[in-house]
Amino acid sequence: MKVALEGKVAIVTGGAQGIGRSIVEALIDNGAQVAIIDIDIQAGKKTAEEIQQSGGTCLFVEGDVSNASEMVSAADQVASHFGKIEILVNNAGINTRSDRVPIHRYTFEDWQRILDIDLTGVFTASRAVIPHIIEGHNKSGAEDATGRIVNISSIAGLVPLRLQSAYVAAKAGVANLTRSMALELGPEGILVNAVAPGSTLTRGTKALFYGDDGVYTENAASLLSHIPLGRPGKTTEIAAAVLFLVSPDASYINGTILPVDGGWTAGYTRDW
Repeated sequence: MKVALEGKVAIVTGGAQGIGRSIVEALIDNGAQVAIIDIDIQAGKKTAEEIQQSGGTCLFVEGDVSNASEMVSAADQVASHFGKIEILVNNAGINTRSDRVPIHRYTFEDWQRILDIDLTGVFTASRAVIPHIIEGHNKSGAEDATGRIVNISSIAGLVPLRLQSAYVAAKAGVANLTRSMALELGPEGILVNAVAPGSTLTRGTKALFYGDDGVYTENAASLLSHIPLGRPGKTTEIAAAVLFLVSPDASYINGTILPVDGGWTAGYTRDW
């Protein structure tokens, strides 16, 4: 898919790897200049350098989305470097703890860490970047909304799942926060939407899906039996949805939560 993003400046939080990197690459491939804000310095620098070597314009800025002051500093740095900011993709996040447990066995520390990054991180990054997007929109004098924010939620925020209370709560919060932001920021020239990925194959989830023999594990096979397409999503498929929502063609889409889940949330498939 090709969209017109030439000259646009975008920020992708958590853009060093996984879904975030695919989003960065999709934006770059369509003409945008991109800043990666990530806590992983080594991976962030590596990604930015590789993109620059391929001819793209990419800046890495170290930043922790759970730290409000760091987000203000990072946003100011990006705006100073590029002269403007028009797109924000709130992608940074962590998944639930590996040993999934019911809520009464969840530690406060695990709960707080996931909410700090997955939900509060969307707030802190948005609060820091939005003034720059509004300023640019006002200067442009454009009648249509020129700013774009895409938050990465999850199907876990749309359909409650067991044994992931913090992650489910955070991603549900992101979904409704997206709608609230859309109501508030539409008049300011910013469209706000969210993408809700289903099970997506990343480096971190390969062990979940595949055994040492290269075939699906028993747990993965059970999970995928509920997905009409019968496979996990690709990071590039999530990135394609984000790319559409930040494109000029999405000029009348605001407050939408777009599932990219192979049909998971459409309902379970059954042979009986």
